[in-house]
Amino acid sequence: MLWEALPLYLAAGAVAGVLAGLLGVGGGLVIVPALAWLFSRQGVAAEVIMPLALGSSLATIVVTSISSTLAHHRRGAVRWALVALLAPGLLVGTWGGAQLADLLGSGVLKRIFALFEIAVAAKMVSGWGPRPAARRPGRPAAIGGGLTIGVVSALVGIGGGTLTVPFLSWYGVPMANAVATSAACGLPIALAGATGYLFAGLDAASLPPAATGFLYWPAILGIVSASALTAPLGARIAHAIDPRRLRLAFAGFLFLVGVWMGVGSL
Repeated sequence: MLWEALPLYLAAGAVAGVLAGLLGVGGGLVIVPALAWLFSRQGVAAEVIMPLALGSSLATIVVTSISSTLAHHRRGAVRWALVALLAPGLLVGTWGGAQLADLLGSGVLKRIFALFEIAVAAKMVSGWGPRPAARRPGRPAAIGGGLTIGVVSALVGIGGGTLTVPFLSWYGVPMANAVATSAACGLPIALAGATGYLFAGLDAASLPPAATGFLYWPAILGIVSASALTAPLGARIAHAIDPRRLRLAFAGFLFLVGVWMGVGSL
């Protein structure tokens, strides 16, 4: 049940890495349902499957966000003042979201994740986005936005880019800077979320061996190792494929995953 499943975690990480390189989306949208499916096949207790998948997903994002942030920083694209403004809300929101997830249970978390996947799919198809406003977020807006992004990110196991980029765009941040700043914001989200899930799960019953709280180390190590290698491949493939068709195909995939997760939670 432990390390013999490592090839499956490597495969999940490879797919997540390619998709991240192709579409610039966070791996959590793929990693969480993949881990939920793998954990259920490995006989992990149903009541800890979703917290374990969410916490492990956030732990993998710690590594990938560092790599992504450094790449954006070298290009001078990260707005560090905005990162500092959002960070307190992100840290508190993500930590609190991890504690909330422990209270909600796997069934509710599955339904939340399913709805989020379907919402992201609809956004990708419609191309909807907020109209830019030529103003910088004030401290109250940054704290409120950071708290909201943090809580939702913790409940669905993502680095927050799906939410942070539109938030920054709404405040008039150019798209290239919004993406780069969002990548930097992913680090406090991932750190607070992974740590929050670790502590939230310390007293959980029925955890598999090799888990510390709601962090499952064989999955984390396998996914991080593979995704780091395959993300550049995805970026190269992206230049040879029609991005609109690719985005529509991925939206269809997310919709199907969302329906599957939603039906499985009933």
